Amino acid sequence: MNILVIKEGGINKAFTPRRISYGVGVERTFLYNSPRIEKLVVTRHGKVRRAKLNYLRDRQGKATKVKEKTNY
Repeated sequence: MNILVIKEGGINKAFTPRRISYGVGVERTFLYNSPRIEKLVVTRHGKVRRAKLNYLRDRQGKATKVKEKTNY
């Protein structure tokens, strides 16, 4: 699952994950302060030079991999 967008905005901070389900790309926006979310765990940090990763929508499989950041 890739996080495409992180929208800053104080209490309205949100993120949009994307995954492929049954061959169809699915995106959903969640608020950080939503009562539905118990906790968020960051497993890896990616090395990217963009704020919004919308270009990953056109890619599939291993092409969606992002280089991992080594020091954070």
